[in-house]
Amino acid sequence: MSNNPTIKRRLISMVYETLLGFAVLFLPFLIFEIASGGSHTPLVEHMRQALAFLVLGAYFIHQWTREGQTLAMRTWRLKLVTASGGPVTPRVAAVRYLLSWMWILPALLISLAADLHRWQALGAILVGIVAWSLTAFFDKERQFLHDKLAGTRLLQLPPLQKKKKAAPAA
Repeated sequence: MSNNPTIKRRLISMVYETLLGFAVLFLPFLIFEIASGGSHTPLVEHMRQALAFLVLGAYFIHQWTREGQTLAMRTWRLKLVTASGGPVTPRVAAVRYLLSWMWILPALLISLAADLHRWQALGAILVGIVAWSLTAFFDKERQFLHDKLAGTRLLQLPPLQKKKKAAPAA
């Protein structure tokens, strides 16, 4: 059946997921920028952040509950299921989405508290990502902490069957 994907495979999928996230945000942000006149007041910046959080949440929750896969997960043959192997409910998907912010939220808070900017803040986020990815080494199935807490797990799907070519007509 399925087995546990490697940590490397999941991290590479997350990089692809990040790129796809920008595509998901493009149209909502374009509309928001037109509506806000491209303002960068503190209120508009917070509204922009809230929009990103809500749009990404809707995308991930929808994809995880629909078939257990986002586009990046399909590409890397990963599937999200409950700890017992069943389909993910909207509630469980929402909890997983919220918990997945733990990859970067502590680093964002540290950056804010320490008044870090640009490269320093990015460095803090990268350290946070590395630290969170290490949580998989504390689990016998190598699942990340947010999956354990949400009651979900990622599966590695088997390779796709290659279609056999039809025999040439004689």
